[in-house]
Amino acid sequence: MNELVSELPWLWAGLVAYAVATVMAVYAVAQPDHDGALVVNKFRPFELPVLGLVAVGVLLLSVALAERWMRIGHGPFVNLFELLVSQLFSLGLIYALVYWRVPVLRPTAAVVLPIIWVLGLWVLMIEPTDSLFPPTYHNNWLWVHIGFGKVFLSFCLVGAGLAGIILLRRIERMKAWFSMMPSDAVLDNFAWRFMVLALIFDSLMLIAGAVWAQDAWGRFWAWDALETSAFLNWLAIALGIHVRFSYRIPRAVGAAVVVAVFVLAFFTYFGTPFFSEAAHKGVV
Repeated sequence: MNELVSELPWLWAGLVAYAVATVMAVYAVAQPDHDGALVVNKFRPFELPVLGLVAVGVLLLSVALAERWMRIGHGPFVNLFELLVSQLFSLGLIYALVYWRVPVLRPTAAVVLPIIWVLGLWVLMIEPTDSLFPPTYHNNWLWVHIGFGKVFLSFCLVGAGLAGIILLRRIERMKAWFSMMPSDAVLDNFAWRFMVLALIFDSLMLIAGAVWAQDAWGRFWAWDALETSAFLNWLAIALGIHVRFSYRIPRAVGAAVVVAVFVLAFFTYFGTPFFSEAAHKGVV
């Protein structure tokens, strides 16, 4: 257990940085001014501190991943503990880039960061056991497959954050919280743009995964539990985009679809591989 100490302090420090950023983001949107009226630009003073804390968290998690990698000799994508930590890193990194490049979306941190912290709480409840690297994982296409998957889930998360604000604005108190953000029409447009990007990277993930499967197991597709779930996820995104751009659906309905797709992707990514004896667990 002493060996584990090398990575755990970095992990805990990274989670603390994320936690402080989360509290700050929620406080920023919820705060009133001294007269009781909500401040129009109330999030602006907190924009850089939130970004800085997320960036620090990403840096600390990258050190934790590097420490573990050097200690056990392989990348962080075999057991659930490693997957959660690496996902905390990638979600934080990609969201920080979106946050930095698209200033109008920055108040979404009050929705996105609590979602990320669900993974943070989860990883704290898991024993950080070592994992063995399966023979089928010695394949460069695995890296491509995982990389596309992380970008896909990150864009889904951004879309879900925007959709979440549209839905939360239906609550009178929450409507005041996010008054500084653009109209629901603008948020809806941004949310579906990110879902289109998610569909692109989801498609690339499935293609890269099929190539990896052919090299590793001699077949492109086998309809195991994870492959079936991933395909259903792709269908859900594609159908949602088709309905959104082909019909005039209420924005609240569209937002609910985005959130539902993210939930499906979440359970596909973090549930199916660990409740199914699929090849993705290293079965030869």
